Amino acid sequence: MNRSAQIQRLIGLGPGWEGRPGWFEQHPAALQRSLCQAESAETTNAEPAPAVIAPILATPAPASTPPQPAPSPAEAATPAPTPVAAPAAVPAMVADTAAPLLEWDALERAVRDCRDCRLCQTRTQTVFGRGNKQARWLLIGEAPGEQEDKQGLPFVGRAGQLLDNMLSATGLDRDQDVYIANVLKCRPPGNRNPSGDEIASCQNYLIQQIRHIQPTLILALGRFAAQTLLQTEKSIGQLRGKLHSYQDIPLIVSYHPAYLLRNQPDKLKAWQDLVFARNTFARLRDQS
Repeated sequence: MNRSAQIQRLIGLGPGWEGRPGWFEQHPAALQRSLCQAESAETTNAEPAPAVIAPILATPAPASTPPQPAPSPAEAATPAPTPVAAPAAVPAMVADTAAPLLEWDALERAVRDCRDCRLCQTRTQTVFGRGNKQARWLLIGEAPGEQEDKQGLPFVGRAGQLLDNMLSATGLDRDQDVYIANVLKCRPPGNRNPSGDEIASCQNYLIQQIRHIQPTLILALGRFAAQTLLQTEKSIGQLRGKLHSYQDIPLIVSYHPAYLLRNQPDKLKAWQDLVFARNTFARLRDQS
């Protein structure tokens, strides 16, 4: 036997020949293999036992309930657990036309002196807004951040500089062509999302600002501002590129500048939103 044949035999590949037909039918290994195949075929063709499937598909019949012992005096005195109430939904930003419209200066003083929610305890100062109150563009953000809380103005710092540059590239002047406000006038601690009761306490200030300005177009900046104004849980990606409406005022959704600082690739999408807003505003202006 040559070396190649020895290696093949050691690894189970030799010898290189085949038995003639009929030689190995009665070999014990062949007989055992045939028996196993026959048993496997019988198992496959057999119908499944209904007792396995029935408990899953059928509706269980009510079983007879055995008599229960009477509760002890201690168990009878134990009150039933009180169901936990579901969390309250975010209040809708609905304009109350019956509420008296404050003069602009009086509205600004009301915001400055507001003590309607817990945020008055942690703020440095309120952030009313900035820009031209007769502007046709109204930009609405979420809530003041750390720098806004210190300076009392919306969209300052790096996020504000980015917004200024984007508006300038669109042909808009921050102080003349737009007015900028927030859903909340006080900074939530740690820049957390506002709670429902904080929105309910603060929303009338923004509603009155909108009634005063009567903008041609609203640009909602950030997920929280968009979801609050439109009363939806849809993401920014689902809301972008569409013309929405708040109290019959056209509204467009885009990213918050602070988000764009952390996610540079989405700046292109934000620019597309501004171009869409500019074209929409031009069409609305021509229709008026």
